[in-house]
Amino acid sequence: MLVNNAGCASVAPLLDADIEEMEDMIALNISALTRLTYVAAPAFVKRGAGTIINIGSAAGISVEALNGVYGASKAYVLAFSLSLQHELTSKGIRVQVVLPGRTATDGWDVAGFPWQKMPPEIVMPVEDMVDAALVGLDQGELVTIPGLHNGDEWTRFEAIRRGMLPQFGTSVPARRYRKQARVSA
Repeated sequence: MLVNNAGCASVAPLLDADIEEMEDMIALNISALTRLTYVAAPAFVKRGAGTIINIGSAAGISVEALNGVYGASKAYVLAFSLSLQHELTSKGIRVQVVLPGRTATDGWDVAGFPWQKMPPEIVMPVEDMVDAALVGLDQGELVTIPGLHNGDEWTRFEAIRRGMLPQFGTSVPARRYRKQARVSA
């Protein structure tokens, strides 16, 4: 089992964020996660069994919530995990991505906004987040969002996303993007 849990965040707006810190965040949140996966996945495939759990963030689908680099890095974790699921599930590998909301970790101190300063009703205890993630894994969830009380909302969101995929591969721009004089269809 590989649990990619390392990560860091920032609450600084783009114009206030230090680029070196943002590059360090990308290195940890994206590059390290990717490299560890590339080490573990071939060994799991060779065995025909294994589990990869990637800890992302709800900020990966709510990118406006925090620092843009952080949200983008967690969107990568989600996209990478969905791709891994598509590629590795048939080879006996389980892949889960967990998208927690605000969790009571010291990562918030590093990000510049301690969780203790947040309203307690929006911060999940670590133990509860981990328990929810493991229950989600046991239930076979591909995407686990511990704070999302109506899981059907994710199911609908994902169905809409997947339903759009066939429309992306077309040789003709959508009608709304064609100049009026050139519309011949």
